[in-house]
Amino acid sequence: MAGAVSTALTRIAASADPLPERARALLGALRAVVPFDAAWLALADPLCSSYSSLASSDLDDRVVDFLSGPVTAHDIEVIGADRDRPPLSPSDFSYAADELPTWSDCLIPAGIHEGLGVALFARGGRQVGYLAVLSGNTEPPTAAVRRRLAALAPVLAHAVDPMRLLLTTARLVRGATAGRVVRRDGRTEPLPGLDGDPLLAVGSAVLSAACGRIADGQVYSSFLWPLGGPHAPGGHVRVTALAAPSDVPAVLGGVVLLSPVPDLHGLTPRELEVLGLMVDGRSNHEIARTLVVAPRTVAAHVEHLLAKLGAPTRTLAAVRAEREGLYVPAVLRSCGDPGGGGRGTARIG
Repeated sequence: MAGAVSTALTRIAASADPLPERARALLGALRAVVPFDAAWLALADPLCSSYSSLASSDLDDRVVDFLSGPVTAHDIEVIGADRDRPPLSPSDFSYAADELPTWSDCLIPAGIHEGLGVALFARGGRQVGYLAVLSGNTEPPTAAVRRRLAALAPVLAHAVDPMRLLLTTARLVRGATAGRVVRRDGRTEPLPGLDGDPLLAVGSAVLSAACGRIADGQVYSSFLWPLGGPHAPGGHVRVTALAAPSDVPAVLGGVVLLSPVPDLHGLTPRELEVLGLMVDGRSNHEIARTLVVAPRTVAAHVEHLLAKLGAPTRTLAAVRAEREGLYVPAVLRSCGDPGGGGRGTARIG
């Protein structure tokens, strides 16, 4: 039976249904081998030490709201249920359950006296959720039920992991070498399997420029970033900002990815600078003042880049630059050291 339930859970996890619908289906399938009178499945936000309700079964709104609040998050931490360990029941606590506000003020008044709680961890030790299966019975759960829930916990964690959806989104960028998750509260966190590049370190100019595009509501955008300085002695890297899919939890805004440069059409670093200013709507005289060169030099650069892009007008060249990710952001033209001495040492703010 447990094997069949595990298969069912895996099938639910792979479905294209929105995450809350999948979560409700997970609880329905789980009930066949882990009996409960009520259940609560929540997403974990380790950066904020909080939980947000994803699905529940046979719990009224008041109870669900309480479980999603700071008191329950604190109680889960106090009893050590936020660690990667076997499921815990009140009989495992070192003190009476009614000493915890979650039980004394919420669950016991709701007729709940026993249950099991287990933190859900994805590969790599990242907590993604929390599950509580609850009972009105005063008898502690059996050892067999504990073992079943422990065996199924990794399947449940994989099923609700919101990073899976972001990783699917990241695969839209071919050859991505690094990435970072952008949160709607302005913070960022690693993208599993694609973290570690210093160019996307917290506070970097690259990350700030990409986050700004996501915050502006752009679903997809890409641009070039010169390495080693404004004249790109180390070449360029492509930066892509992708907004999160609609069924990703609201706390996650999108992803920022690094990948090898696209076809530059033979454009030199200086021509890319000029092209970026053209995209910004600057005239030749304005570009000349910005780059501290003669207007005739700018005119020559414009002529060359139009030929290389196969664009008869400045407007078409600018459109092609945006579409193909050939744009160098304006932030580079206001930072003394846009890429640091190497990869990713720039900082802003």
